[in-house]
Amino acid sequence: MKLHTTPTQQYQTVTAYDDKGVEINAVRYEHSLLVLPEAAPVPWPVRDFDALHAEHFAHIDSTRPDVVILGTGARQRFVHPKLTSVLTARRIGVECMDNQAACRTYNILMAEGRKVALALIFNTDKETAQDA
Repeated sequence: MKLHTTPTQQYQTVTAYDDKGVEINAVRYEHSLLVLPEAAPVPWPVRDFDALHAEHFAHIDSTRPDVVILGTGARQRFVHPKLTSVLTARRIGVECMDNQAACRTYNILMAEGRKVALALIFNTDKETAQDA
């Protein structure tokens, strides 16, 4: 889905998404990604949802967001609270949703001036992706 441009283009904005990837400011990515409003997107070393570890969330914590939007792939899944304990201990909310909803939510919160982190999981294990 293509999204309309807004006056927030100086920030990292989701401009399109589909089941295989996302565009941030019209640049295509097809791997798991961490997006913050005022920093270039960076690869997030998560191969798939089941590979999530507490260290992945500690990395997000180092960016000091107010809220984390976790895109769990094609469908919504919920992460175990012990994995996000480093974030919840600092009162950082973590919202889990499918990638498409996560992209839309990130754009809304970013446009409101919130310090939001978007963590998207795109399955890079081709065999597992075909089985899903």
